[in-house]
Amino acid sequence: MLSHHEISTLLLVQRSPAEVNALGLDTAVLRHEWLIEMELLMTGHAFPRLTSKGLEVLTRLNASCTHQMRRE
Repeated sequence: MLSHHEISTLLLVQRSPAEVNALGLDTAVLRHEWLIEMELLMTGHAFPRLTSKGLEVLTRLNASCTHQMRRE
């Protein structure tokens, strides 16, 4: 199960990957779980990207939140 910090980082990778700390603990957990991968840019900097598994997690989270909002 992901912590709220890890979910937040996963959303940040989706929406603003340049803002993600590539060496952060949350990023390491997401990489370990195969939710993100790091792309090495020509500049030498690492750039996070969602994997298909990471995108699936966010899709399910969105569906769950949407379903919850409809019930209220």
